[in-house]
Amino acid sequence: MFYSEILPKSSSSPARARRSIDRLNGELADGVLDDARLLVSELVTNAVEHVAEPGDIELRVEVTGGVLRVEVLDPGPGFTPRPRREGDRKDSGWGLHFIARVADRWAVDADDRARVWFELIA
Repeated sequence: MFYSEILPKSSSSPARARRSIDRLNGELADGVLDDARLLVSELVTNAVEHVAEPGDIELRVEVTGGVLRVEVLDPGPGFTPRPRREGDRKDSGWGLHFIARVADRWAVDADDRARVWFELIA
């Protein structure tokens, strides 16, 4: 199963992305769906809050061979993730930390736009 959805850079988009994951109800275990909702919400929030370039966000979701892969593409140039450090703000900056802790695999790529993806073993 594969689907893609275009989201505006808007504060409503993380909720729309979470609801998009609901299409997988019955396809994956509830725990996997809960993790996917959390992680996709964090990635879309990051794209909305941190990407200065105009343009939409694309959400790609694929389930194949027992693996859920979610990609969030944005119009930004990409970035190099860095680990949280002592002294970082306590009330923000947790999104990629959650991805690293919860996802089975994840990465950041950049071609003509930035892509952050994660995989969960279903």
